[in-house]
Amino acid sequence: MACLTQSSPVAGIYVHIPFCIRKCRYCDFYSITDISLKDAFVEALCREIAATPSQMHFDSLYIGGGTPSMLAPSDIGRIIDRISAQFSLDASAEITLEVNPGTVTADSLKAYRERGVNRLNIGIQSFQDGFLKWLGRLHSADAATDAVWWARAAGFDRIGMDLMYGIPGQSQKAWISDLHRAISLNPEHISCYMLTCEPGTPLDRMRRLREFEPMADGDVCDLFETTVSELSEHGYPLYEISNFARKDHNTPDINRSRHNQKYWTNAPYLGFGTAAHSYLNPVRYRNHRDITAYMADVNSGRLPVAEKEVLSTEQQLMEIIFLGLRTVEGISIERFEEKSATPFTSLFQDILTDPELSERFSLTPERCALALQGMTVLDAMAGLFVDRI
Repeated sequence: MACLTQSSPVAGIYVHIPFCIRKCRYCDFYSITDISLKDAFVEALCREIAATPSQMHFDSLYIGGGTPSMLAPSDIGRIIDRISAQFSLDASAEITLEVNPGTVTADSLKAYRERGVNRLNIGIQSFQDGFLKWLGRLHSADAATDAVWWARAAGFDRIGMDLMYGIPGQSQKAWISDLHRAISLNPEHISCYMLTCEPGTPLDRMRRLREFEPMADGDVCDLFETTVSELSEHGYPLYEISNFARKDHNTPDINRSRHNQKYWTNAPYLGFGTAAHSYLNPVRYRNHRDITAYMADVNSGRLPVAEKEVLSTEQQLMEIIFLGLRTVEGISIERFEEKSATPFTSLFQDILTDPELSERFSLTPERCALALQGMTVLDAMAGLFVDRI
């Protein structure tokens, strides 16, 4: 196989596990329900990892999906061991496993911890059974709570929860109830995602058939502002538009997702498994979004790359804008100007001096960041900047 290398500072690794018991209505990530392929996939995945040399140093490993907790702890341990043997993985690396409360037990969580996983991301979405059923989730609200307690008992001291807002029929009161239920369980990290109707998903087909009425944009913005207010008040400040980390007074940023921050700061990462992406600036790779094609390539000694793109300078600048504005730190002006032939303040002078936009962002010599009012219209604000590139 070809070699993916880059002389670089600390990087991350992502592994995509493509199995689900059933697809949630809103999900557009690649997954299949044919679990008979699990053993063959794990074998191919370990071959892909073993055949990919890299000189980079890594401090994060994120195992996502799909539903990675459909794999046995022994399989997850095998994947971690293969990566540790193949790459320079930091001894204190953040090793995250996504789990669905409907696919874990107290014993399996203990076994994942013993196999090397040190951070969990639990896909809860809601603590209300009616919303869980409407979303197509497997678990109940009680099962979600049990999973958190089991994780603590298994020795996990880094737990993240995923919640979802903008569900049709979800009131401010219902959403605040979910937030308070999450806070009461004292996780280190909370992610709050807006429900979106991604093309090709069952949810999008339901929308087009008018089987439900999507929540109005204004109401979704209100829920976002409520999220920021409630979580901040309870010690979970926003650090990225969908992510909140519990504040530790000694090391305030310690509970942020180390791995996900790599995506937002243009750091390099390698991706393994079906549909996984790799980014070695300025090149991006994507593996086959089909398990049969993926395994055929790997088992024939080829990298399972379906697409490869060399980003132009313009594309790199656009990514710095889009990704930077998602975070509370904002755009690094130094990094932008390393790529741009024009100073940041000159290129965007009309935006930066527009009095009607002044409350939507803040500007320092080092950074340009969106205020809360700007984050509620993130796409529109990012579009203003991108149009001038």
